[in-house]
Amino acid sequence: MQRVLVKISYYGGDFLGFQIQNQGRTVQGYFEKILKRMHKHPVRIHPSSRTDRGVHAKMQYFHFDTELNIKATQWQYAMNRALPDDIYVHEVSFVSEDFHCRYDCVGKTYRYAIYQDEHRNPFQSKLKTYISEPLDIEAMQEAAHHFIGTHDFTSFCSQKTEVESKERTIYESRIEKTSDGLDFIITGSGFLYNMVRVIMAFLLEVGKGKRHPEEVPELLKAKDRNQVPHTAPAEGLYLEKVYLADTELKEDFGTNIKIHYKKSLQNSVEYIDN
Repeated sequence: MQRVLVKISYYGGDFLGFQIQNQGRTVQGYFEKILKRMHKHPVRIHPSSRTDRGVHAKMQYFHFDTELNIKATQWQYAMNRALPDDIYVHEVSFVSEDFHCRYDCVGKTYRYAIYQDEHRNPFQSKLKTYISEPLDIEAMQEAAHHFIGTHDFTSFCSQKTEVESKERTIYESRIEKTSDGLDFIITGSGFLYNMVRVIMAFLLEVGKGKRHPEEVPELLKAKDRNQVPHTAPAEGLYLEKVYLADTELKEDFGTNIKIHYKKSLQNSVEYIDN
């Protein structure tokens, strides 16, 4: 058997999410349909992240095992030929049998895109989140910075999140001004369900003057989602980068950062992200 690693991107606006469902369009559903046709039997794929409905991915990985003797370039060609226009395979490679897309992932970067204007722009629909009110970017930047470090994110994730530990390490959390609004960029060891969207909703409240940056440390300590009740829409969220090697993470954030490894399948963190 050969383990195949696939690097993809997709526009999530018309998907029910990455994970396969009983009905409706999913990213996993398309790939497993293609692989079943090629193998003449079901083949399961294993992603680095299972993005939620409406969430996009600029970089995403999955792996699968195959008994077929097909070159990497031929895998890429066959998949892209059968896929719809809103999914694309960028690269296919072969990895060792002990590699796992989920458990060898040491970090992820998410980007949340917001545009601001007097009127809603239909051509930004499902690509960015529209905010008409003026935002205090400096206050949002100050609040975003408080999330850097290792914290328990119970207050900033879905109440449906069922994992033993809600502690995560954030390497980067910042606001970036754009030509039509702003982006929120966050990189961490892993993310809980809806974590980025809950943080984004809070930052928007800060930007509107309804919350304050100095609340963040106390909210983290409180471990109470009821104190942060809102969740930002999915449409502005992008899985931007997946780190499959500690060397990549250290190259972007310095050699002194502490890498959080997932040592076993049993002790791994939640990966149903946002």
